[in-house]
Amino acid sequence: MTSEEIRKAEYFASWWIWYPDLALDLMAPEEGAIKLHTDQRVFMRAGTRFFSEHGCFNRGYGKTFLEFANMVIVCIRYPNIELSLTAQTKENAAALLKDKYNELVRYYPMLAKEIVKTSFIKGDALIVFRNGARIDALANAQTSKGQRRKRISIEESNLMDNVIFEDALEPVVEVGRTTCGKLAIVNPEELNQQINFYTTPGFRGSDEYNRNLAMFHDMRDLNGKIVLGSNWMLGCWYGRGSSKSTILKKKKDMSPIAFDMNYGGNWVGSSTGALVNINRLMNCRTLTAPEVNATSDEDEYYLGVDVARSQNKSNNQSSIAVGKVIRGTDGKITEIQLVNLIHMSNTLNFSTQAIMVKRVRKRYHARKVVVDGNGLGSGLIDELMKSNFDPLTGETYPAWDTMNTTAEPESPKAEQCLYDLKAQSCQTQILSNFINVIDSCMLKFLESRNGGDDYSIRTDEDLNSKVMPYVQEELFFQEVGNLKLVQNGKNLSVEKVVGKFDKDRFSATAYLLYFIIKVEETDNNKSDVDMKSFAKRLQALNRKPRMY
Repeated sequence: MTSEEIRKAEYFASWWIWYPDLALDLMAPEEGAIKLHTDQRVFMRAGTRFFSEHGCFNRGYGKTFLEFANMVIVCIRYPNIELSLTAQTKENAAALLKDKYNELVRYYPMLAKEIVKTSFIKGDALIVFRNGARIDALANAQTSKGQRRKRISIEESNLMDNVIFEDALEPVVEVGRTTCGKLAIVNPEELNQQINFYTTPGFRGSDEYNRNLAMFHDMRDLNGKIVLGSNWMLGCWYGRGSSKSTILKKKKDMSPIAFDMNYGGNWVGSSTGALVNINRLMNCRTLTAPEVNATSDEDEYYLGVDVARSQNKSNNQSSIAVGKVIRGTDGKITEIQLVNLIHMSNTLNFSTQAIMVKRVRKRYHARKVVVDGNGLGSGLIDELMKSNFDPLTGETYPAWDTMNTTAEPESPKAEQCLYDLKAQSCQTQILSNFINVIDSCMLKFLESRNGGDDYSIRTDEDLNSKVMPYVQEELFFQEVGNLKLVQNGKNLSVEKVVGKFDKDRFSATAYLLYFIIKVEETDNNKSDVDMKSFAKRLQALNRKPRMY
């Protein structure tokens, strides 16, 4: 090659990576290709020019498509480079790679000539280019520890805590790419060890929120990082995604917090004074499947009920929290699993709500039921202390008796399984207990299914057993993230950041945890020994009990 040809080749190589959007245009067919908009071109150029990019965009923006397109352009430019797309699980990352690969090749068929092998099997994905470059999938988890790639792009990074990132993912890009040829070196001008983050907004105070702010400051100080973001209006203005009327309808139908995170482009919750550390709450999301019935007669279940009664559907709703207690060999509680959360409309009368509570208790063979007996809750307590006929099953449920009050049930032989909790009188203990349970990660509840997992819904029963538990526990997570802790002297209370968002699921769960830890467990650990008679026996033996 002449010096002029070498100069042109160098210029083209630089142009290719500096303008990845124009590289796509170069390979676009005359018809059928995507016409990239200005914001999309900025997104792609930032991803190949900066050492680290943080993209915080709404659902439907197309960030994953653009992110993958950048990875393909980089692979064509750099022989033998190894890139990875990471997501909450390796299966999710593999599914994203498969979907975006098929989409990109459909719009830019010329790209298929650069690829010699693709493998999309369950839980894994691999794309191999002619020059030896590779793209595969990794998980935002400890399972990725020890892997080595040259660059990674992290999807839904707001679901990842900083411990996982620093311990498992950041070291993945420790070794840079070595150039080809006899004089192979690590090119100092190449973006080795690049890590890009892409997500929708999450909760203030989370590790990802703090990373977003830190990268914003690095961008301000010209440290090689860039932060980009928008809400639904940008893509809608260009005609991408859902129409304005569709999104505004979603805003009306969705909860304020869910809309802000998915479409509004806003980080939600409180950055200071949050009820619990949001990352520790995320670490509690480990259950992979709900339980809609008792799995064994030996299992230990309890119910917590928060009561609402109103003809206004926009008011708080009633909720039933189902807790399963796991004990160690010594009998002590090691884990409390929130296996299900059940919603009851506040428009139902107390008699109907009592039937639903008793129906749920029978399904789980729950040992005790704790109900907030303050205010409206007294109406439900009264109904639970009566026998109730269930028109759905044709069964008559017997009356219950309270464990901690002198109220008389309908039947003198009623089972003492109802705990009348006066929540206002012990609010501080309820909240401090909830904080302790979250901090110790004793509570476990269902993992997030926001990634679009297939629920395999065929019947209404599938909807109730496979979908609604995840929906309700996702709303529980959002409710807790929306609460601030308020201290008035020695007393604690909570305050909602977004006033329109409910907290009934949180309340039902907090009552449940308080009863299990502070009431039931304390009663179980009480000594059965009569200390007065024990002291008399010791005196008869001329021994005195030791005083503590």
